[in-house]
Parts: sequence; structure tokens; C-alpha cells
Amino acid sequence: MLIAGIAIAGAIGALSRFLLDELVSLRAPTTRPLGTLVINVTGSLLLGFLTGLVLYHGFSSTARTVLGTGFCGAYTTFSTFAYETVRLDEEGARRDAVWNVTASLIVPTLAAAAGLALATL
Repeated sequence: MLIAGIAIAGAIGALSRFLLDELVSLRAPTTRPLGTLVINVTGSLLLGFLTGLVLYHGFSSTARTVLGTGFCGAYTTFSTFAYETVRLDEEGARRDAVWNVTASLIVPTLAAAAGLALATL
């Protein structure tokens, strides 16, 4: 049952990532990969919150596994971040590549911490 839950949550996470990336790309056309950043920030916030619920409020570790590993694992994407950064560099947009690395390392980390803090309230 756990495997099925992870698979279903993963399918929903992957579809959500695709749809949100498309929405961000349509609303904010830029050479910078803002869709991937938004996805990784919101996914980190959610994962931090889920972790906080387990640590501080007795939330089921099974639910955390299904939502954290299944949904958040499929929703967030390190490989796309890495690919987009290399692509920017190869296209000569080094400033955008550096911006992407900096923003993608700092902002999702802060979002995860914020999610954890929100769960303590």
C-alpha cells in the first residue's frame, strides 16, 4: 500500500510540476528558468512543513513518506535545475547561470526552514 501511495503521489507531483512550469513560463517570459525555481521553492517549503508536522505534531511518518518522497520528490527537480544552469552557461548567459545557482541554492533552503518554522506554530 505504501508503494502505491508513493506512486500515486509521485504522478500527481510530476503533473503539478509540469503545469506550474508552463504557467510560470507563460506569465513571466524570461531567459531565466523561473518555473524551476518556483517549483523548487514551493516544494522545499512543503517538505519543510511536512517534516515539522512529523517532528512536532505526531503527523504520520507514512503520510510524510507518501507526500514527501512521492509528491515532493516528483514535484521538485534538481536535474532540471542543473540542466538549465549548464544550458545558460553554454549559451553565454553566464550571469543568468550564476544567478540561477545562487537563487536555487539559497531560496529553497530558506523556504524549507520557513516550512519547518510554520509547522511549529
